[in-house]
Amino acid sequence: MSLEICTKLFLLFSSFCFNGVFAEGSGGTEGFEQYGRELSHYEGRSSHFFNVKSFGARADQLTDDSKAFRAAWKKACEAIGEVDLVIPKGNYLVGPVKFEGPCKNVSKITVHVKGYLKATTNLSKYGDGAGWVEFRWVEGLILTGGGTFDGHGAKAWPYNRCSTDFNCKLLPTNVKFVAMNRTIVRSITSVNSKFFHIALVECRHFKGSKIKISAPADSPNTDGIHIQRSSSVYFSQSVIGTGDDCISVGQGNSQITITGISCGPGHGISVGSLGRYRDEGDVSGLVVRDCSMTGTMNGIRIKTWANSPGRSAATNMTFENINMNNVTNPIIIDQAYCPFTSCTPKGPSKVKLSDIYFRKIKGTSSSTVAVALECSKGTPCQDIYLEDVQLELASGEKQVTSTCKNVNAKYIGTQIPPPCA
Repeated sequence: MSLEICTKLFLLFSSFCFNGVFAEGSGGTEGFEQYGRELSHYEGRSSHFFNVKSFGARADQLTDDSKAFRAAWKKACEAIGEVDLVIPKGNYLVGPVKFEGPCKNVSKITVHVKGYLKATTNLSKYGDGAGWVEFRWVEGLILTGGGTFDGHGAKAWPYNRCSTDFNCKLLPTNVKFVAMNRTIVRSITSVNSKFFHIALVECRHFKGSKIKISAPADSPNTDGIHIQRSSSVYFSQSVIGTGDDCISVGQGNSQITITGISCGPGHGISVGSLGRYRDEGDVSGLVVRDCSMTGTMNGIRIKTWANSPGRSAATNMTFENINMNNVTNPIIIDQAYCPFTSCTPKGPSKVKLSDIYFRKIKGTSSSTVAVALECSKGTPCQDIYLEDVQLELASGEKQVTSTCKNVNAKYIGTQIPPPCA
């Protein structure tokens, strides 16, 4: 065997050992060849490759691997050009961890989550409203890999007081994105979050697809995806079943597109709640299309608080080609929203709703009122369009009805239930 061939084999074998493959439990020639293919794949795509196991991650379900995750991210963020950070297969116990930028010399950073990440259940380690895994101020992030974020929420849900306390302490979100730009999230799973599963705050040019989200139907405030003060956001081809809104579009958002979402159980796809705080931003340019709701509390819902402290608006929103299967409130506008057990509104909502289109909404309702347009007396809804709405009672016993209040609605095509008198 020539010296050149021996040297190449030595270098390859050294790289194999250094990156912690033996710790993954890959045995024999098959594991070696598989790792060689993966390494070649990553090296072909970027000039920098980082494996959390090279920084001490144990993946034994007992050791907190947060320190190793932070160390790997620090090195990746300090690199130049395109970067790959890999969390290999395995079960990782992880406390709250922040992946922060800016990564000044990185053009693209891909985080390959292939393992199963388990959150610590010690709530004292988390800040109020913080994320368990949080990405901040990063340009060009890709989060992918088929891995799972398990929030172990069942032990935290009993401490959720938000149904009775207006100023409740917020539990941690599974994966939170703050002030991100040019982000892609693809092929990840989030289960049993303590609070929201995925949250976007002040993000731009964000694209998510092939995401799976799961939590029990009675888990509190476990919104699948929450979007706030963000723009140019696109979510598609995802399956969400949870205890609250499958997707909630909060205040200050523009140019949001949601398509191909399978929702249920949960509270449907919601705009809001809006109008809870002073100086909220407007919502505009929302498109929700080609989605299905199965066994959800709501289908498409717009919710604003009564007695809102400031004025804002939600306008230019389209909900199209939505299929309802045994949904309690398929189409609902609720401008006297209050999630608490007892509410005494002192005044009407000041959130102005206008230019809203419901098109091709079909399926079955589990309640007799399939369309409820309950708008604000102080700022009535304007230019609400319903086109080709066909909703039947799931039991088939009688025809569904609609209710309206303080709304200027226009009807086109098929209308089942009949328009409000």
